[in-house]
Amino acid sequence: MKKVVTLGEIMLRLSTPGYERFVQSDSFDVVYGGGEANVAVSLSNYGYDAHFVSKLPKHEIGQAAINHLRRFGVNTDYIVRGGDRVGIYYLETGASMRPSKVIYDRANSSIAEADVSDFDFDEIFKDAVWFHFSGITPALSDKAAVLTEEALKAAKKHGVTVSVDLNYRKNLWTPEKAQKIMTNLMQYVDVCIGNEEDAHLCLGFKPGETDVTSGELELTGYESIFKQMKEKFGFQYVISSLRESYSASDNGWSACAYDGNEFYHSRKYDVRIVDRVGGGDSFASGVIYGLLEGKNFKDALEFGVAASALKHTIPGDFNMMSVSEVENLLKGDASGRVQR
Repeated sequence: MKKVVTLGEIMLRLSTPGYERFVQSDSFDVVYGGGEANVAVSLSNYGYDAHFVSKLPKHEIGQAAINHLRRFGVNTDYIVRGGDRVGIYYLETGASMRPSKVIYDRANSSIAEADVSDFDFDEIFKDAVWFHFSGITPALSDKAAVLTEEALKAAKKHGVTVSVDLNYRKNLWTPEKAQKIMTNLMQYVDVCIGNEEDAHLCLGFKPGETDVTSGELELTGYESIFKQMKEKFGFQYVISSLRESYSASDNGWSACAYDGNEFYHSRKYDVRIVDRVGGGDSFASGVIYGLLEGKNFKDALEFGVAASALKHTIPGDFNMMSVSEVENLLKGDASGRVQR
């Protein structure tokens, strides 16, 4: 069983029931999630030995987060216990023309305050084949940025393939700071995932004509930036999911990738959204699965798009689809008929 490693923050998610607004709800539904944790769960579901690396408090909420990961087969042996708090985020799910809203309460979480000395990265990356992180983790704090680079150095020392989901978060840092830190980290990356906006805000590439907040795509802008990114950083693959936002309830979902020779745009799915949080993470993990299984970059991209389209139909952060279920969609079974 291949060993894969992710590093990041898992948070307590408090979401209003159904489509209630924050101001009207008297209760919250509780789940746990976070970018790299979501990827670990997907890869565990796909049959990999998925290890999630983080730091969580020794109290019951920290334990609940660990239990949630273990429930889906994620190895939590490298989660360090300590610090004061689990990060929290609140979610209000939108519908039709009303967008979803997220409010973060994650300052000074345990992983943001973690030290490099808390982790034995030589042990963590022993026998590993893949390491995934996102731009969220180094944005959490200066200490988290140092921690991320030390993990990357260890991963490369052990010959591990590295992927990043750029995931710019404006509430965590400025474009200036993001570019200073993320540009340095790109020297360790083999597979870069991120849309045109992420490439602009995290890495400083001038955006083309594409507006990622609109319901229309202009793929020429992506192709141009992908070529610039590969030329500057030497990535093996540059990849982006593509969301066409018709409304909060209905999106078009596809992806594109560049391998240095060919720019490829995937099949598009029209998705009725149940929960879009974690959609990008399910896409990244699907692509990782495809590449680890020896698929060419086009087939890996198609697997990631299909997996993520299915994730949009599942409440919570985690994608709970199996390989066979994703493959059924790839074969064209999108009818949604009851399986008996």
